Amino acid sequence: MPPLPDVHALSVLLLTVIALILFTRDSIPLETSSLAILVVLTVGFELFPYNLPEGQLRALDFFHGFGHEALVAVCALMIAGHGLVRTGALEPVGRVLARLWTVSPQLSLLLTLVTGGLLSAFVNNTPIVVLLLPILVSISLRTETSASSVLMPMGFATLVGGMTTTIGTSTNLLVVSVAADLGLRRMEMFDFFLPGVIAAGAGMLYLWLIAPRITPDRQAVMTDTSPRVFSAQLHIPEDSYADGRMVSELLKKTGNEMRIDRIRRSENTYTVPLPDAVVRAGDRLVVKDTPQRLKEFEQIMGATLYSGDTVVDDDHPLRAEDQQLAEIVVVQGSPLLNTTLAGSRFTDRYQLVSLAIHRAGRVLDAVPQGIDDVRLQLGDVVLVQGARDQIAALKRESSLLVLDATMDLPFTRRAPLAFVIMAGVIVTAAAGLMPIAISAVAGALLMIATGCLGWRDVNHALSSSVILIVVTSLALGSALTHTGAAEYLAQVFVYATSGASPAWICSGLMLLMAILTNIISNNAAAVIGTPIAVSIADQLGLPAEALVLAVLFGANMSFATPMAYKTNLLVMNAGGYRFSDFVRVGIPLTLITWLTLSWLLPVLYEL
Repeated sequence: MPPLPDVHALSVLLLTVIALILFTRDSIPLETSSLAILVVLTVGFELFPYNLPEGQLRALDFFHGFGHEALVAVCALMIAGHGLVRTGALEPVGRVLARLWTVSPQLSLLLTLVTGGLLSAFVNNTPIVVLLLPILVSISLRTETSASSVLMPMGFATLVGGMTTTIGTSTNLLVVSVAADLGLRRMEMFDFFLPGVIAAGAGMLYLWLIAPRITPDRQAVMTDTSPRVFSAQLHIPEDSYADGRMVSELLKKTGNEMRIDRIRRSENTYTVPLPDAVVRAGDRLVVKDTPQRLKEFEQIMGATLYSGDTVVDDDHPLRAEDQQLAEIVVVQGSPLLNTTLAGSRFTDRYQLVSLAIHRAGRVLDAVPQGIDDVRLQLGDVVLVQGARDQIAALKRESSLLVLDATMDLPFTRRAPLAFVIMAGVIVTAAAGLMPIAISAVAGALLMIATGCLGWRDVNHALSSSVILIVVTSLALGSALTHTGAAEYLAQVFVYATSGASPAWICSGLMLLMAILTNIISNNAAAVIGTPIAVSIADQLGLPAEALVLAVLFGANMSFATPMAYKTNLLVMNAGGYRFSDFVRVGIPLTLITWLTLSWLLPVLYEL
């Protein structure tokens, strides 16, 4: 057994153990635990300085994580990725997948898994999961099948996809950056793509063919993302997609999701929406659906979902960039009760546009006279759109009741621009023209400068828990390295695996990381494990990159517990899963990924 290190190293080891315990406590916010560990570490080294051959280890050095390139890259990528979400650039992917499910559910599941994994190799997987969750729940409701059989496989597919590139997860970025700080060659974006994609492929096959069959049937919590069905009119302008097309073509364009009650040609003329009926500019399609679906139809058709009497000009609220949807309930004493929106001069008074109406207890059969001319009754709900400030002002009106259902609308016309910016970030980094930290920051600036994001959106994109756990993990990793604690842990690992082949050592280290990442934060496991891996490689004369990748892949195997990764918690809540369900489905996936990489890494690095 190797001799014990000095007091500072033992203190850092003890603090690391305490940190790992705190990170598993749901009752303590991760931000609080991280900040507490960081304070104890810095105060301790300030009161009890540690001398190195090259000089004293300063306590302030542990704050360098706030400016570390790995954290900069993680934050910038979160911002740039949020630009894709905010502009709705990923929505077309979701619509295509939703339509394919009506053709072949089995092949559509495979395509959904592959798409989720592919997108997660370049974009944070949280928005991918958020995009796919309501789609899969909606499909399960229409087909009367269990959503629980597909939600967990989809969530895991985004995790295995994130293992394949340096920017796939924050864990990858941290491991690559810490390894470079320790003197190793900086890994490029696709340096470990081959083992990653092979392991991901094996995992995808399991998630496609086996996982849905062994996942327990649970009642999904997300039974309906918006239960209120509104009656509305889609106004067809000139040069829109719908102008001059038959009804059958429009229905096909929406994946047969849109239901047209009738077509209004003039004040008193209606056309039955037969499949071969041709829609013309100026027509109004009378439809009924949820707010999200109505806005989707508006975008697909190139139509306008507001009163035809509303004038849209430079001063109109629909020109504002911070658009929201809101639902207003007509209550007793409301100025809207027993009157019409036109009669109450609603648009002029509140600078909001009425989109649709929901009548409590039943769906309006039709809106022949137009939304603004419907006489409102007690309990009616009016769907409106306008600038965020106007919605906030409406909430302050004591005579109006605004449901807590406001929803930011994407800047859809900027979706292609957001996609191009994100592609530029990825291509620039992949080609080696710039480090990912620089290209990602440039991409975040372009998202803001071009209006794809506002500064309020930037605040929503950043996560305080991610920032603090990264900074604290980097500080602990630095302390472990400088005090010799990491070298001591490496000696213990080498002693425990004495006589084992390099391949077994690599495999054992990866399994250890896989266990840790399902108990504590994956970022903490990665940053603490990386210096240990480098020290083991130095002591045994093994290729350090192979052991660093063992840490990287092991820290990404967050499959066995719901708290291992934030998207696991999203899926757990949406699918109504239990803790045991993750163990049942996640452990086989962990074993498949671990065994595949335990064979690949020794072969590729000649261990």
